[in-house]
Amino acid sequence: MWKQARNVPNTLSFLRLLMVPVFLWLILSHHGAWAILLLAISSLTDLLDGYIARRFNQITRLGQLLDPFADRLYIFTTLIGLVLTGVIPVWLAIVVIARDIMLLVVYPMLATHGYGPLPVHYLGKAGTFALLYAFPLLLLANVFEPISFVIQPIAWAFALWGAGLYWWAGFVYVKQVKDLVFSR
Repeated sequence: MWKQARNVPNTLSFLRLLMVPVFLWLILSHHGAWAILLLAISSLTDLLDGYIARRFNQITRLGQLLDPFADRLYIFTTLIGLVLTGVIPVWLAIVVIARDIMLLVVYPMLATHGYGPLPVHYLGKAGTFALLYAFPLLLLANVFEPISFVIQPIAWAFALWGAGLYWWAGFVYVKQVKDLVFSR
């Protein structure tokens, strides 16, 4: 396990996790431009860790768990920060977080039947990508108000599509769990 943790993709994921509290502090202390920069760096490390893992055959079980965990943590943290600073309404945060709560209820069923976590579905990746694209745009619209009339509609389109895809993927995961658990 320690050897897996020391490869480049997993190190990038750990760095991304370490940036989460800094990112939240930047949002809450109204340093939006710095928060956007940190989110961009985090997104770059997310792309890089996946690319390096596939390109150099450094895919590990730890990495398969760390990467989506870091994505979820950024989404959750960003939602909290954006709600607390008034950038987004509470309902959007509830919609996104409720999907993860639904899966937290479903996934223990896998473990009790001897299965590990399911592989990430492309719908989940697309939903996560859209949400991770929407959040910096929402922050950008908040920081640069003179151009927010251009940025906000694009940001909200990504946010709504992301939330929809996120839930669609959630239902796919629930169906996969149902098929695995009840097909025995």
